Amino acid sequence: DRQMKEAKTIAICNQKGGVAKTNVTVNLGIGLANQGKKVLTLDTDPQGDLTTSLGWRDTEKLDITMATLMKETILNEPIHTREGILHHPEGIDLIPADLELSAMEMTLVTAMSREYVLKRIVQDLKKDYDYILIDTMPSLGMITINALAAADSVIIPVQAHYLPTKGMTQLIKTIGKVQRQINSALAIEGVILTMADVRTNMTKTVAETIREQYGSVLRIYRNVIPFAIAAAETSAEGKSIYTHAKGSKVAKAYEAFTKEVLVNAKKQRTQARSAQCR
Repeated sequence: DRQMKEAKTIAICNQKGGVAKTNVTVNLGIGLANQGKKVLTLDTDPQGDLTTSLGWRDTEKLDITMATLMKETILNEPIHTREGILHHPEGIDLIPADLELSAMEMTLVTAMSREYVLKRIVQDLKKDYDYILIDTMPSLGMITINALAAADSVIIPVQAHYLPTKGMTQLIKTIGKVQRQINSALAIEGVILTMADVRTNMTKTVAETIREQYGSVLRIYRNVIPFAIAAAETSAEGKSIYTHAKGSKVAKAYEAFTKEVLVNAKKQRTQARSAQCR
């Protein structure tokens, strides 16, 4: 029963590095697949963390990557999207990235409709999936802008033991700018606190501060992802937390977070439908 005619596209975004962005992409993606959804993940970071986290270590050997598809799109050549898709044993798909993508930042600057290159690739795939998750690089450059232009919404991972002062404001400003100039439909899905040390008060303080500062405009997910060595090990194994540390606190937290995302998506669809009926 595919009620969604096309995939909901979510960019996982924060220009600050080290906030567990890739981890969120992997475990939300596979979490959604475990709930019976068809999921595609896109790696838009030249470092290729998502690609290696899903088990493709040797990125140089990949024939078709995000860079290839973006190049084909810019040159108006036929896009080999489907041939670039890799299938992960835990039921999600991936379009991988490698270092070649870093050259795209420069290429995009002079490209026609440069903000919409990734969107054209995503458009082509939307009907095949329920969810498309875009793992972005820790910067607000051209490729990240492309991810925001292609997305319906943004999930912002924030490290629970740092007060996200300037960075968060900067990111929200950028998202606002994209909404005004490029993608008026872009919404902020929510903020997920990651790498939380549940025993400390710092996590509570960060959560409270974010709720005070942004709670009126942003959804702060109730579930918090705890810090665990297991979460770091999963990326070395190319597996999700559900397989690597089944039943662990982190696995349970990711599962609960995935359900929160699904519940919110359902609410949004219902609201959209009732708005159409009015």
